[in-house]
Amino acid sequence: MSYPKLAKFNLWGAIHKMAKTPWKFAKNPDADFTRNRKLDFENLLRFLIVKESDNTANELLKYFDYNADTISNSAFYQQRKKLLPETFPFLLHSFNSLYPLGLYKGVYNLVGTDGCDLNIFRNPNDKDTFHHQSNGKSQRGFNSLLAVASFDILSKRYLDCIIQPGRLKNEFRAICDLIDRYSYEGIPIFIGDRGFSSYNLFAHAKENSALFMVRAKDINVKRLLGIDALPDSIDEHVDIILSRSQAKRKMKRPDLADRYRYVSPEVSFDYIEPGSGDEYPLSLRIVRFEVADGTFQNVITNLPADEFIADEIKDLYKLRWNIETSFRDLKHTIGATNFISKKVIYIEQEIWARLILFNFCAIITAHVVIARNGTKHVYQVNFAMAMKICHHFIRLRDYELPPDVERLIGNHTLPIRLGRNFPRLHRFQTPFSFCYRH
Repeated sequence: MSYPKLAKFNLWGAIHKMAKTPWKFAKNPDADFTRNRKLDFENLLRFLIVKESDNTANELLKYFDYNADTISNSAFYQQRKKLLPETFPFLLHSFNSLYPLGLYKGVYNLVGTDGCDLNIFRNPNDKDTFHHQSNGKSQRGFNSLLAVASFDILSKRYLDCIIQPGRLKNEFRAICDLIDRYSYEGIPIFIGDRGFSSYNLFAHAKENSALFMVRAKDINVKRLLGIDALPDSIDEHVDIILSRSQAKRKMKRPDLADRYRYVSPEVSFDYIEPGSGDEYPLSLRIVRFEVADGTFQNVITNLPADEFIADEIKDLYKLRWNIETSFRDLKHTIGATNFISKKVIYIEQEIWARLILFNFCAIITAHVVIARNGTKHVYQVNFAMAMKICHHFIRLRDYELPPDVERLIGNHTLPIRLGRNFPRLHRFQTPFSFCYRH
């Protein structure tokens, strides 16, 4: 059996195993998925993973080979509303567990974390997701969700995700929950952009014996170090004591008064209740390095200095960009921008299904070996083309002859040109209208 066939067999096998106990994933275990249906539990999950960006009716016709007995849209929605929200997260973790994650130094998992805004069907009545025109992006307003994901940088796979309504998003809370939920083998090193820098994150990592690297603003580093100006290069440890009180008389260690940092009641910190006299010690490492002429970045971490020097931390932080490019492929290649649903609960199913499809493509692509035949550049797989090939492959029926997936992927490569950088473009994109999906 070829490697792509084995990957497909394992994914369908994970779904088949779940289908043996469908009541575990049903809202009404005594009744849901108990009768024989053309779109049963197993086919329902398969359909949501392999579907493309056409409207629901067209996608159902394609899935059932344009059979005259293809189920209606209504029947499809009646089936999908039976699923518990935990169904697809369970499948993603089950499928991931079949393939070991990439290890850095044979011990560490490099876990990138970031959030991705996803525009959904416009509905001004949904106050949790609707944004008014005042933000300057849209004259009519728009609805969005935020997907905060953890991503294994070395194997290029999504590990977990938390989906929040756009108006209620809280990336600080999401990253803490992702750290608490991390269940893979290996010691995770969570790598986050400056939007994730918070005492709560540092404490959650400490409580879960996890490591972290988080970019921080200059003002935050100045406060931590207690200085007014930052030098060009820093690699220092700082021991602080967090407290909910600013009163010196309440300090348990008044001899260390300069180490105390106040956490206001409005700031989330899960290990000291507002008004409590408890204290929480934290040991942090501050690293500052130059990334371009006159441009510097700060990283707050708990990586041990005897094992991770400052230059290594700088190189590791660069790898975080992989999750940014993965969001691009997830949205525009895999199709996580063209949802066939309007209700948020169903859109969440589609997001999880796209993450699983992304991982399926990444597992196959990682197995493809690109030979260097005396060329000037080292070449890498064109990930966008590889995903399209894998998406076509997973849609094929058992009786259909599959292409040589690995060879096809190997035929589409791109040169690796080191040292290139381009300004990041911010563009607002509206969801593709349901009226034009055909």
